[in-house]
Amino acid sequence: MAGVTVRYIVSDVDAAIGFYRDQLGFAEVMHPAPTFAMLRRGDLRLLLSAPSPQGGGGQVLDDGTRPEPGGWNRFSVEVQDVRREADRLRGCGVRLRTGVIEGIGGRQVLVEDPSGNLVGLFEPTILQARQT
Repeated sequence: MAGVTVRYIVSDVDAAIGFYRDQLGFAEVMHPAPTFAMLRRGDLRLLLSAPSPQGGGGQVLDDGTRPEPGGWNRFSVEVQDVRREADRLRGCGVRLRTGVIEGIGGRQVLVEDPSGNLVGLFEPTILQARQT
């Protein structure tokens, strides 16, 4: 099975696990330390790392740079009805960075995980834009 791995720096690994598992349907694969977890949804493996001096993806760099969450990079999850999902997530207290955006291939909304990392929810409106 081909797949892709994405690593997100998060402030709180436990809060991030809850968000991705409970709100977006990811499964927890492992959580061997407070600063790291691996989740999976289909072919996407999501690594969650908290900034830490212990090493790994969240370690402070030699020049003192500390990894931090946020920004505009994101991965997308295909949904059947982006408006319904946006309303559901808003009702659960999830922060939406955008309203529903109409595009050439579909509709999307950008939601934030508990650390401010983005996830795009995408509803394709043309066959070519479908992920599967």
